Amino acid sequence: MATARGKTAGSAARRRKVWRLTRIALRIGVFLCLAPLVLTVAYAFLPAMSAPMMARLVTLQKVERIWTPLDGISPTLVRAVVASEDARFCSHPGVDWEALEDQLSKLEDGERPRGASTITMQLAKNLFLWPGRSYLRKGLEIPLALWIDLVLSKRRILELYLNVAEWGDGVFGAEAAARRHFGKSASELSRSEAARLATALPNPILRNPANPSKRHSAHARTIRGRATPAQVPVDCLALEKG
Repeated sequence: MATARGKTAGSAARRRKVWRLTRIALRIGVFLCLAPLVLTVAYAFLPAMSAPMMARLVTLQKVERIWTPLDGISPTLVRAVVASEDARFCSHPGVDWEALEDQLSKLEDGERPRGASTITMQLAKNLFLWPGRSYLRKGLEIPLALWIDLVLSKRRILELYLNVAEWGDGVFGAEAAARRHFGKSASELSRSEAARLATALPNPILRNPANPSKRHSAHARTIRGRATPAQVPVDCLALEKG
């Protein structure tokens, strides 16, 4: 009899423990879902820290970043980044559905999909998600990018992106990148330097803007030719002429 009561009590204790753990997991899940939504609103006014930056700080690795408003960054770099990364930045709602549909068609045809990741989606990844390639992460980028585009202006989105994008091992943001690679401020970059920085973004660890490979240099020349006010209209950013 006592043994039966002991088993019943033990079973009840286990159920209570499982329920406590479930509630903790649910609370963590709710927090993880709500945190990006709340932080996006905060980032309308506050400088942002990317997930890679925070990971480096937690592991006591060096982080180089000098927060710089968009007006302090050369318009040539802004246009070069838009031309290289997201030519329809000013016209889509955070997700370029046309480009995404094209890449899905390629996937269905057995081709390897490339591109379709907008600047807003990359910002969502940098701020709230993890590095690497996976369909799960890409799926999370889409609603986050739509939310970011809804809450923030295009100008603020690009300002955040240009201050958290990685441009080398531990080098984040346009100002730190310009100083590291060219020994000057981001406001003083030439068209050639801006193009080399912009075309380094897909792989900033392997692509060195100060000493580009032949392939990198060729791509930079192409982007330099495209990154003109006529070819990259960015009226949504209210840039000064340059």
